[in-house]
Formats: sequence, structure tokens, C-alpha cells
Amino acid sequence: MPEDRDRKTVLDPWGTTVIEDYDRLCEEFGIQRFEPLLGRVPSPSMLMRRGVIFGHRDLERVLRAMERGEPFAVMSGIKSTGEFHLGTLMTAREIIYFQRQGAEAFYAIADVEAYEDNGIPLERSERYAVGNVADILALGFDPGRGYIYRQSRELRVKDLALLLGRGVTLATMKAIYGERHMGLYLSSLIQAGDILLPQLEEFGGPRPTVVPVGVDQDPHLRLCRDLAHKFRRKHGFVRPSSTYHRQMRGLDGSPKMSKRNPMSYFTFQESLKEIARKISEAFTGGRPTVREQRELGGVPEICPVYEMCVYHFTEDDGEVRGVYHDCKTGKLLCGEHKERVIEAVLGFVREHRRRRRGLIDKAREILQVT
Repeated sequence: MPEDRDRKTVLDPWGTTVIEDYDRLCEEFGIQRFEPLLGRVPSPSMLMRRGVIFGHRDLERVLRAMERGEPFAVMSGIKSTGEFHLGTLMTAREIIYFQRQGAEAFYAIADVEAYEDNGIPLERSERYAVGNVADILALGFDPGRGYIYRQSRELRVKDLALLLGRGVTLATMKAIYGERHMGLYLSSLIQAGDILLPQLEEFGGPRPTVVPVGVDQDPHLRLCRDLAHKFRRKHGFVRPSSTYHRQMRGLDGSPKMSKRNPMSYFTFQESLKEIARKISEAFTGGRPTVREQRELGGVPEICPVYEMCVYHFTEDDGEVRGVYHDCKTGKLLCGEHKERVIEAVLGFVREHRRRRRGLIDKAREILQVT
């Protein structure tokens, strides 16, 4: 409908953002498409190959550094509000990908934002943070070539926020984020400090930095890029680059997984029985009856179970194409596919938990938690 086309997309890092048209999103916000750069990306991850990472800002700067063997960094983080889930897994894997390509990696525990946005006290955030850090270590993050920290404990980030605050007005904050309480505006400046932390002299000085995030976090990148430009002459900051991944559908068929609906997602610390139940009861793109499925085929484009394969649990591209074809032609029934996916997910979760258990003490050491 014309009125829908005229309606502006809202990217809200502290609310619910649902993206229906990624082409329109890129056009509206000036986000560049990732696909034209794919040929320059060394050993692209499956998220990159399959278009899950759909957009970027200024990634060419980082790719040039990679091609020339020059220093570059990757920076992102996690809001310490709970256990790892499929959304946080995407960002973690992107950080690890760039680290393995030579980046120095920075991983922030966003406990200030968890307090300002979710009201979670720093003491409770600390408990979540230990598990979150053990999770990313278990996935392959190398602490010897990276820096993991809590926002509330990193004075350099707070100092950067104080500096950057001189470059922004209340009117600008309202234009980017809307009317918010001052704590959220403060947390956005602290996140700008997070993003620019890798460019401080004690970490090697200004250099290209890529920030992998979900697209609802783009307002933070736009703010930080503007501030980096304003302070470039005095501090030499390079505008940070970014990559953006698509949203995952909720297991209940909703457009986006949400912690507000426990049946739309699962964490890696839920019981295996509960994870299997959620997948077995998940919405699919299947037909009402077996006969209709055989005759008409399914609709994998709207199926969160198929999406889990694309995003996380099927490494082989040929296998993903085969699942898509078999679903579309009615050869594969939803029950059969769910059984396969449950087996793959539970296998991953078991192995991940085994590794994670052995890294809890290391996580506590990194975070200086007694």
C-alpha cells in the first residue's frame, strides 16, 4: 500500500525493530550492500556466503588493511541480560571470523547499557557476564589476541564518552534515538567509547575497525562515525566500519526472536528436553496436511526451522540448497526436517557446554571476578 511505502523505517536499539524490506532499509539509511564485496573477503563465513550478512558501512577500509597486511581491529559486545542464544551467536561468530583474519578483537560486556535499558544491577550483570565470556571463549575467541572487558570497569571507555559528549547536542540525540531518558543517551556515548577504544595509543593508535552488529544497532554506528569525524584532527580517529546481519524469525513464527516471548527462542543453557520441545513445536512453512505438502510443497522462506540451518547449523552450502529444494517440491516433510534439526542443535549444544564448563574459571579470571 502507498502509505506503507511512505512510512519511515525506525531502527531502535532499545526497542523492537522488525525489518520487512532490506532493500528499502539500505536505500533509506545509506547502508551499502555486502554482496558486491564478497569476492574480496578471504574465506567468507557461511553467514557472508548466504547473504545473512547483508549490509555494511565502509567495509572497504577494513578489507584494504587485510589485503595489505596492515593493523585493523574488530569490536562488538553483548548486553549482559541473560544467557547466549542464537542472536548473540551470530555476532560472536563474526568477531571470531575477523580475529582469525588478523584483527585484534575487542569484546565489551555492556553492563552499563543493561542497567540503563533493562534495569539490571551491575552485580547481576556480573553473573551473566562470566557465562557470556565463557561462551565466546568456547566458540573460539582467542584472549591472547583480544581484549574482553566490562563497560562499568573500563575507565578509558568512560573517558572517551566524556570527551565525545562535547561533540553532540541534545537535539542530535533526539534526532537519532527519539525522546529517551538521559541514562540511555549516556549509554550511547559509552558505546561510542567502546567502538573507538581500539584506536587509542595504548592499543596501537588509530586504525580501521569493523563492528559486526544487528541492523537495529546502526544508530550507534551513525553517531560514532559522526563523532570520530569531528574529533579526527585532534585524536586521529578513523571512522569505524560495520557489518549488519539479518534478523532471525522467532520459533513461534513472529518476525523476530524476542526475549519477551520465551517460545520464540532458546538459550544454550536451557535443558536439552526444553530446546527439543521448542523446535518440535515451532512454526514452519509447511502445509496443513501431508497430502498438500506432497502436492504443493512447503514455503521455506517463512520457516524458522529452515532459517536455523541457513544461519547456524548446516555448514555445507549444497546441503542447504538440497533442503530448500526438497521442501519446495514436497519431498521433505516438516516433521522429518525438525527431527534432523533437533539432532544437529542438540549435538552443537552438548559440545558447546562441554567446552564452556572448562572455561568458566578463565572467564572469571579475565573479568577479575572472585
